[in-house]
Amino acid sequence: MTRLKRLWGFSAIFALAAAMACFSAFAQAPANNARTGVILTLNGAVTPPAAQYLEREIKAASDAGREIVIIEIDTPGGLMDSMKTIIKAILASDTPVATYVSPQGARSASAGLYIMYSAHVSAMAPATNTGAATPVEIGGAPSEDNPLDDKAPAEGTDKTTNPIATEGGAEAEETDDTREAAPDTIRDADRTLSNDDALRSKAINDAVAYIRALAEERDRNADWAESAVRDAASITANEALELGVIDLIATDIDDLMTQMNGRTVTVASGEKTLNTDNVRLERAEPTLVERILHFVADPNVAVILMSLATTGIIIEMWNPGSIFPGVVGVLCLLLGFYAFQVLPFNSLGLALMAVGAVMILIEAYTPTLGLVGLAGLAVFGFGMFVVFPEGFRVSASVIGTILVIAGAFLGLILFAIVGSRGHGPMIGAEAIRKREGLVDEWNGKDGWVIVEGERWRARSDKPLAPGDKIRVVEVDGLVLVVKQAKASGLLSAMQPKEA
Repeated sequence: MTRLKRLWGFSAIFALAAAMACFSAFAQAPANNARTGVILTLNGAVTPPAAQYLEREIKAASDAGREIVIIEIDTPGGLMDSMKTIIKAILASDTPVATYVSPQGARSASAGLYIMYSAHVSAMAPATNTGAATPVEIGGAPSEDNPLDDKAPAEGTDKTTNPIATEGGAEAEETDDTREAAPDTIRDADRTLSNDDALRSKAINDAVAYIRALAEERDRNADWAESAVRDAASITANEALELGVIDLIATDIDDLMTQMNGRTVTVASGEKTLNTDNVRLERAEPTLVERILHFVADPNVAVILMSLATTGIIIEMWNPGSIFPGVVGVLCLLLGFYAFQVLPFNSLGLALMAVGAVMILIEAYTPTLGLVGLAGLAVFGFGMFVVFPEGFRVSASVIGTILVIAGAFLGLILFAIVGSRGHGPMIGAEAIRKREGLVDEWNGKDGWVIVEGERWRARSDKPLAPGDKIRVVEVDGLVLVVKQAKASGLLSAMQPKEA
């Protein structure tokens, strides 16, 4: 009985200890999650891989009940759809999201500005800038002029009759004329918008409404946000703070955490006071596939891929059956098309690159002593320079390197062509005429000679001896007419006389 009581006693103590450990673990789990934060990175263009990464991590942080999500931003902008994916994730998050433009010298342009406006806390590092949020059409460069800018009225027209008096778009009274306007244009008293300008004005107005809604939601400067969309205005970090575009300027993450502490923000579930004191921050990285796709979407990588694709395909066409250059060229072409799909590009620049590649291909097939090839290189290089708009421009060093490599490739082609013109025909009677060889056997005026590794029946007007060097004068059926070759200097005299 005593032993049984001891066994029951130890069992009870063990069960109590296990229960206390489990209770402690469950009790501490929410607290640990509540006192942690996550750092995300948006470095480069706003693309589908970047949006997928940020959306996933923001949702995970919200579900885990983390204290804060910080997005470090350095972007020239990107796709509107990807930007909206990120913004929707921020607006739906129960965990406050702070955007931080860093390091010093970074920027948050175009789509980055919208993301900043959607954040619960928006901050910038010193010596950074933001703005320039005018929509850019994929597949074409933006027009030089804003279609909504005021224009001078036509001669004899009173400007006061213009129903759209200001760039802000004062409400216009609808008339019979405006109702009966042609369906492919938008007309007013002093100007007509073409289809392209009408579509662009719709895109600008939609972007203005979107960023103003975000500004009103976060109580930030909506008027300046509109000017960033309509006029591509840009400002520094200090100006952004003065204008109420951002909430604070922080020198680093620690400074940001200190300044955010105690702020009250509105998340999806309601108001929340930030408690960032002693919060443990963890950095969440994108997956390997997301990294690769995001790397491919870089403008410099995009033009390198298109250059490799062009080179590989030209080599395959010039030397059919090589297989490897063609396979590499097609793979690079597919990856390049993906990059151009997610980047704003100028169709004229892409067309110039295509024309340059065709000119280089023409040089390979119909040699023009390099003139067409060099012109093709120049056109291809200019196309690479203008294919992406400002902010996405390809590095000059990348363009120079590609042109040097392509020029070297073109030089090899030219060298091979010149070399191929240096010898006579390769087959037929013309191929063996004027070739040299050695006498193998000889009897009187007839004998056998070795020419180009082949043994031929031959005849000559003069007697020859085995080992003599001969030159083919004519081909008479299957008999070579030869004569003794003259020695040409010291090197010829030193050659062996044996076949």
